[in-house]
Amino acid sequence: MDSLGIYEKHHHLIHSLYSSRLKIQILLTLLVGNAPLSRLREVTGSTSQALIPKIRALESQGLIESIDYEYRLTPLGHTVSTEIDHFVRLMGGIGKHQAFFSSHDLTDFPHEFLTRLGDLSEAEVKYDTTTDMFFVYSHYLEILKDAKFIHGISSVASPGLAGFLAEKVVAGIPVELIVNSSVIDLLKQEPYVSNMKDLLNFPNFHLWITEKPLRLGLTVTERYLSFGLYKNGTSQYDSSTDLFSSDPEAVSWGEELFEYYRNDAKKLDLQELVHPD
Repeated sequence: MDSLGIYEKHHHLIHSLYSSRLKIQILLTLLVGNAPLSRLREVTGSTSQALIPKIRALESQGLIESIDYEYRLTPLGHTVSTEIDHFVRLMGGIGKHQAFFSSHDLTDFPHEFLTRLGDLSEAEVKYDTTTDMFFVYSHYLEILKDAKFIHGISSVASPGLAGFLAEKVVAGIPVELIVNSSVIDLLKQEPYVSNMKDLLNFPNFHLWITEKPLRLGLTVTERYLSFGLYKNGTSQYDSSTDLFSSDPEAVSWGEELFEYYRNDAKKLDLQELVHPD
């Protein structure tokens, strides 16, 4: 039976949970740990009279149980609550940045990272403005200023950024970049090729090429995430809008996304790149 068929058969059970704010709050509270009725009143802001019927309903469904004057999840309740927690976090991430995600192209974006957009719920979207047309770029450079390492993914290139990253490499900062064939073609031209030649003898610089479709820009340091996308319906990276975060969950999300692309990428020999003959 497909999901629609299952929903039609069990929609009353599904709605009995998702249409009840109190039930969701009870389950998410107990997912953190056992709690007495007083704690559930505190979390929900509701009275005992309002909570007890919900608690009894969850007990009858085998999702929670009472032990020593506290409520706790059953194994089944823990499973259900974990799924609810993931859905709530996902919708929180989407809801926080709905305008950003709905206006940008997520085609070919790795599914497993889309399911974790909740990790970006504490991030902030920054925009260029009419009074500061380089606000996003300036903020981007600021978060890289004291970076201990830089991991990046890009399907575009700019001379200014290339020069900035080259300075970081010369200063001893480990820099790894993942690019596609279009960027490689650019790196073989000036002014990029001169920068590349200057970096030949620096073991802290690595360049990777991926065959995966790239319609994103990503930079991760030990403290920060910067994430951008292509505008919907265009073949142009949107450099005027970027999602930034120093939240550890977001930084971890970005680092794992970098590793996802690096795992299937090919490490380039810089000598071959700048001296193809």
